[in-house]
Amino acid sequence: MIGGRSSSSSSTATAAGGTWVSTTSVSASGRRIQREMSELNADPPPHCSAAPKGDNLFHWVATIIGPPGTPYQGGIFFLDITFPSDYPFQPPKVIFKTRIYHCNIDAAGNLSLDILKDSWSPALTISKVLTAIRSIFSNPDPYSPLTSGVARLYLADKAKHDEIASEWTLRFAK
Repeated sequence: MIGGRSSSSSSTATAAGGTWVSTTSVSASGRRIQREMSELNADPPPHCSAAPKGDNLFHWVATIIGPPGTPYQGGIFFLDITFPSDYPFQPPKVIFKTRIYHCNIDAAGNLSLDILKDSWSPALTISKVLTAIRSIFSNPDPYSPLTSGVARLYLADKAKHDEIASEWTLRFAK
């Protein structure tokens, strides 16, 4: 024991008959999230940002700027990201907080993206997730929709779909 604490790397140690719990210990998931946060800050994906909400490392707020040449152009879209306690072995939960007219995003902000479900891999990072989310602005998947009416309009009359999506972007994301 050194200074009342065990010299091992354990986050708990017995000291003076009681248990001492380190207030600075971070789980393996927390360390992974901290590393991803550092990488994201050093090299963010284009037109994306994300950071913890307050001091909770497992709850982030992200923003994605709508890509040029899409009906979402210039819109600022806010997302909530919640990391599970067993991250990166399970994907984060991502919810759009800004309303958006998109076939892969429902009215509650849930999004249909394969890497957040069946195609998740611990090798993926939050930067890659944000990049994938931003890519569905340009390349929606109307064959795997969460909002079937929007998907049908996209397939039947893309110009009308884009007009409505642009109107929603102006109304809710600017």
